[in-house]
Amino acid sequence: MRMIKYKITFLLISLFSGFTATAQLVMPKVFGSNMVLQRDIAIPVWGKANPGAKVWVELAGNTTITNSNSNGSWKAMLNALPAGGPYELKVYASSGNEVAKETIAFKNVLIGDVWVASGQSNMEMKVSESKNAPTEIKNAKYPNIRFLIVPHDVAPEAKTDILPAEWKSIDSTTVGEFSAVAYYFSRHLNQQENIPVGIIQSTWGGTPVEAWTSKEPLMSVPSVAKIITQHENENVNGESFKKNEVLIKQYWDLIQNSANALKQNIQAVNYDDSKWSTLQMPATVRKWADGPYQGIVWFRKVVELPEIAAGKDLQINLGHPEMNYWLYFNGQLICQNKWNNALSHTYTVPAKFIKKGKNVILLREAFLWGGGGINPPADSLYLSYGTNKISLTGAWKYKKGLESDLPPTINYQHYPTYLYNAMINPLIPYGIKGFIWYQGENNTGSAYLYKTLFPSMINDWRVRWKQGYLPFLYVQLANYLQQNPEPVNSEWAELREAQLNTLHYPNTAMATIIDIGEANDIHPKNKQDVGYRLALAAEAKVYNRSDVVSQGPVYDSQQIQGNTIVLRFKNAENGLIALNNDQLKGFAIAGSDQKFYWATAAIKGDFIEVSSAKVSNPVAVRYGWADNPDCNLYNKNGLPASPFRTDSFEGLTDKRN
Repeated sequence: MRMIKYKITFLLISLFSGFTATAQLVMPKVFGSNMVLQRDIAIPVWGKANPGAKVWVELAGNTTITNSNSNGSWKAMLNALPAGGPYELKVYASSGNEVAKETIAFKNVLIGDVWVASGQSNMEMKVSESKNAPTEIKNAKYPNIRFLIVPHDVAPEAKTDILPAEWKSIDSTTVGEFSAVAYYFSRHLNQQENIPVGIIQSTWGGTPVEAWTSKEPLMSVPSVAKIITQHENENVNGESFKKNEVLIKQYWDLIQNSANALKQNIQAVNYDDSKWSTLQMPATVRKWADGPYQGIVWFRKVVELPEIAAGKDLQINLGHPEMNYWLYFNGQLICQNKWNNALSHTYTVPAKFIKKGKNVILLREAFLWGGGGINPPADSLYLSYGTNKISLTGAWKYKKGLESDLPPTINYQHYPTYLYNAMINPLIPYGIKGFIWYQGENNTGSAYLYKTLFPSMINDWRVRWKQGYLPFLYVQLANYLQQNPEPVNSEWAELREAQLNTLHYPNTAMATIIDIGEANDIHPKNKQDVGYRLALAAEAKVYNRSDVVSQGPVYDSQQIQGNTIVLRFKNAENGLIALNNDQLKGFAIAGSDQKFYWATAAIKGDFIEVSSAKVSNPVAVRYGWADNPDCNLYNKNGLPASPFRTDSFEGLTDKRN
């Protein structure tokens, strides 16, 4: 009897398997259990099957039937649904005279608003790296917020699918890995609008806007078209790209899996490191005497521990080390950190690794793209046992070249079209509500060109999605770098101007964050306010909340009155203020000689008067025009004014391609 049951089961499995192989139903990886589908629009669902196969798509009691074309591609449009769920999305396919149908089912599907979150590292920066991360992670319990992270990928031609990815709901075990900006944005919308929110996160740090744009619009920009054409001529049949893929694998294998220097006994207390260089920690190493360096650098410090510390676990706090690092104590691996994925950089050193007297701390760092070392402040670099602390600041020895050189590779994520091809095109035509975007740092050197490239990308994505003028909400660059004592020209200011000018395009909105940057960190930790201000923009622009003020003052016009220039602003209906009732700061004024001087500025009702004793016949005013300006103009709703200028004098990047 048992044998008969086995034979019947085997026949059924074989029969079903035969149908499965025949129908060859495949769904793009942007679809998955726990996903959010866009409410209130016809829902596009697509995939692959055998040519001529019949495909059924079922969701919330509605069924749509379609057929795959001669290439096996199919697409169905489901009826619009209001916010709700959870549901199950089922897709069936059969070919010819099949009785059984191959089935793919996605469970726990919600209907809500889906946003594509894209850009470079400040959008990619994780919740675990943001301000108050432990508390934020502990309190994260939002089952109706779902994230899909698109894996990093590049391609010379447009792809139809992303690399494997998984939709996840927000809780304290998952939230740490997601974009902080996108999470705080989605959290606010979920709470205020009481709807499920889906975030498709497609980000890559250190990338320019042209990498996220498709080929066709870029070919109308001569300098970029030249790069594309030259690269296509050099990469015939994709050979250069294929070779680079092999080299990249070798590159990361050497970084992640090699620690050959330990074979040289550098962990020994009596190891002779007299030929190593010395660095006063905390510090970063960004410039080398012999030029740029990418590779592995070892840092070494000998510490003397008192007898009382022996036999006890120690805590070691590395403060703010850069990116990829490995920490060893007396040659024993304590941690391996990849891409700053740690919630903190404090680690326990087990008592069994600790000796009375001299002990050796080793830090193995991958120096990539100009980063390396340990960032200040000094008081975050120490050993501790109980209430006792031993500072690790001061002289550390360091040495490069102890391991194999990294092979030369091409960073195709910087090339025009490559990120669009691999990380945006495969998402189309997934139903979405709009886009949120934080990028620009990698284009500051070509800020003038950004005035063309950025709107071009926005239009490109809207055209490709075919969902009309989808809302495009973006972040203006934060303040960064050291402050200047006098008015100066600034690439960062010019990039912010390009972003400000993009507000002229329909259905766009901008979050100004000129007040929450950090001089020494291009990745400011306060992502809560960034997400909140983007959410305000969404409430006002997308959800039509007339009671929400979403933008700080924006320059509108100037009027010259003798030795004074009068400025008027938009978004100032509730009044203008200087933060903390201080004197207005950040204004500079110039005459026809184009030389700017700090100015006196005073709020007069809904306008501002600007003047300087050094400029008797003024022609132009600038506000917040610097890398890291000291400026304090706000509206009474607590939102900062965007930096601006009233002139059109030639900038630093105007003649750069």
